[in-house]
Amino acid sequence: MTHTPSAPRISVVVPVKNEALNILPLVEEIEQACAPLGSFEVIYVDDGSTDATVEQVLGARATRPWLRLVRHEASCGQSAAVRTGVYAAHAPIVVTLDGDGQNDPAFIPKLVAALDDPATGLAAGQRVGRKDGSYKKWQSRIANGVRGRILKDGTRDTGCGLKAFRRDVYLRLPYFDALHRFMPALIKRDGYGIAHVDVVDRPRHAGQSNYGLFDRLWVGILDLAGVWWLIRRRRRVPVAQEIN
Repeated sequence: MTHTPSAPRISVVVPVKNEALNILPLVEEIEQACAPLGSFEVIYVDDGSTDATVEQVLGARATRPWLRLVRHEASCGQSAAVRTGVYAAHAPIVVTLDGDGQNDPAFIPKLVAALDDPATGLAAGQRVGRKDGSYKKWQSRIANGVRGRILKDGTRDTGCGLKAFRRDVYLRLPYFDALHRFMPALIKRDGYGIAHVDVVDRPRHAGQSNYGLFDRLWVGILDLAGVWWLIRRRRRVPVAQEIN
């Protein structure tokens, strides 16, 4: 495969915080999944890690010219890391996945294929057979249920890190903490279709979760109210044409 750093077809964005033991296994899986898709780049966004995450990414990059690293000086959260990666991306299609190995990169081709329809703005992974603990699954079930009833976005699992979307569509969304959990509702608000792809959840390879549980429901209540307001205030954008 000929790599074209300035114009890849796909950019894969991986937000990480203290995931040193998971870097190399996941990089290898992403490489295998993306190789048949044409030119690609992988952007790791280090969200203020204090372990050897940066060193592991740099080591993997030594033999992989398509691998890039962007670093936050301090931890800013998962949504901020995703946003940083999307801004750094060179491709029109962006794929995101969590850096702990629970998201299987083998599903990347299915997500990308779901965007063949130009009317589709987002392909959202929907986890089956989740490997999280019972408390985390219970919390996510409640959060997704409340969100679904209020926003009516037709998505049962917005917390899945596996997503593919058009970069220009994402960059038009209002940015706020936890944006990645409300992308289906906001992209649908802008008139694009949402595709859903079932993906298999896996056990974490090593380490433990580095993003708190409470942002999945309690902190998200204010964001939920804000997104509901944005949807209610949406107005049709008129088609304008300059007359010469």
